[in-house]
Amino acid sequence: MKVTSTSCICPVLVCLCFVQRCYGTAHQGSIKVTRNQTKHIEGETEVHHRPKRGWVWNQFFVLEEHMGPDPQYVGKLHSNSDKGDGSVKYILTGEGAGTIFIIDDTTGDIHSTKSLDREQKTHYVLHAQAIDRRTNKPLEPESEFIIKVQDINDNAPKFTDGPYIVTVPEMSDMGTSVLQVTATDADDPTYGNSARVVYSILQGQPYFSVDPKTGVIRTALHNMDREAREHYSVVIQAKDMAGQVGGLSGSTTVNITLTDVNDNPPRFPQKHYQLYVPESAQVGSAVGKIKANDADTGSNADMTYSIINGDGVGIFSISTDKETREGILSLKKPLNYEKKKSYTLNIEGANTHLDFRFSHLGPFKDATMLKIIVGDVDEPPLFSMPSYVMEVYENAKIGTVVGTVLAQDPDSANSLVRYFIDYKPEDDRFFNIDANTGTIKTTKVLDREETPWYNITVAASENDNPGLLSHVTVGIRVLDVNDNPPELAREYDIVVCENSKPGQVIHTISATDKDDFANGPRFNFFLDEHLSINPNFTLKDNEAAAPSPSGFVHAREMGACGPAMQKPSCPRLA
Repeated sequence: MKVTSTSCICPVLVCLCFVQRCYGTAHQGSIKVTRNQTKHIEGETEVHHRPKRGWVWNQFFVLEEHMGPDPQYVGKLHSNSDKGDGSVKYILTGEGAGTIFIIDDTTGDIHSTKSLDREQKTHYVLHAQAIDRRTNKPLEPESEFIIKVQDINDNAPKFTDGPYIVTVPEMSDMGTSVLQVTATDADDPTYGNSARVVYSILQGQPYFSVDPKTGVIRTALHNMDREAREHYSVVIQAKDMAGQVGGLSGSTTVNITLTDVNDNPPRFPQKHYQLYVPESAQVGSAVGKIKANDADTGSNADMTYSIINGDGVGIFSISTDKETREGILSLKKPLNYEKKKSYTLNIEGANTHLDFRFSHLGPFKDATMLKIIVGDVDEPPLFSMPSYVMEVYENAKIGTVVGTVLAQDPDSANSLVRYFIDYKPEDDRFFNIDANTGTIKTTKVLDREETPWYNITVAASENDNPGLLSHVTVGIRVLDVNDNPPELAREYDIVVCENSKPGQVIHTISATDKDDFANGPRFNFFLDEHLSINPNFTLKDNEAAAPSPSGFVHAREMGACGPAMQKPSCPRLA
């Protein structure tokens, strides 16, 4: 059989070409191929010279997912040589022949015995042959043809990457792109609308929208505020059949979180605060906290505190705790309730990281007034002096008044004060103190030459609170009286040479006095009148020798020696 270059290679292919062009039309129309015609989808006829015999069959495709009780009719093979007397035998070979596809070898009818899935296999390649049943000789050349599995809409769109978790900055412009989602449909995209997907939003309006063709999700409102709502759960649906009724659909969830921007200034919850601080608070210690609230998070909520004015600027300082974002108030100088009972501070909290896009929402700082009440604390008595120095003469009578200390209650109660000396158990107690007046008296006779100075500690307590003590040091100087005679500095054993000249100084003697300078030197030296005087010697004060008083012994007669003197070995005098 001869065909033109525009015709199919064989009758089978001619019909296959027709089947492909008539894809989607009814199954039951029988197509007969004559000797010299080829049927086209446009209904036009081209004249060709063909042999007399030819194949005739129905369209060759099978509907997927067929679930009927009977085998699905696929089509019919027919040869022009078939006169209907059963002499022609039709044979089917190839993919699925005899298992999936069976043929009535007399009528040429082909049936599908199984439910097919186009998404697993889209087509089957088979071979048809017509032979003479009596001779088994071919009546037609063996021809290859294809049975296509026709798609039905049996697959819903699927989101393979969901659910999604995304973020978008708060206060973003309307229409800001958030995310693009994509659904896939396993149906045939070339046949009908089974795989034509459109997107819609099931949950999340009016805050977000989705482009029906591209699946791009965008913000749908101006100035979405994280502080009003932070999390959104948006449900996106993808529906095939171009969204028409009866189409299959799938959905996914997009969890959208608004991220923070610095669009909220710090704010103190109150415009006036009051803080109690006891006057006993230690310098450098933290005495209170204050905090401004900021609805933002992270670095957008960071702030610093400062004292901008007030009468307590020099008394208090403020620092910022970066972890808690609190202002920590500390004491710079001691407090005294009796001098000043309250202070006022104006405190400012300001953001440290500003976003100038939102400067119109500022200023990004706030101020408040803090009144500090100084608390009265029961303080120990306060001595009139940080230390005392007193004097008393030695040898004074027991009970002699040495001096008086004074302490007062610094509190407004002005409680009575009692005094006592803080002695250690091993101390000698030379003094006592009047518990009511603070007058110190002697309890023993004092000797300056033995102990010239005493240090004692006086304690004072309030009658109303005996356990609250203060202490002061009292130094007591013992004043000298002339109660000690002079004494020779040592025992003298004087040797004089026999050839000493009259008036020559033969020795110098000196004296000491245990009393202090005022009651000691100068001394007067003289020979004891009650003893016999040796005429050979004289004693004379050395008036120029002060402050080391001394006396000089002179020889009166050459060669004379005093009694009980050892004979010296003297140098010769000129």
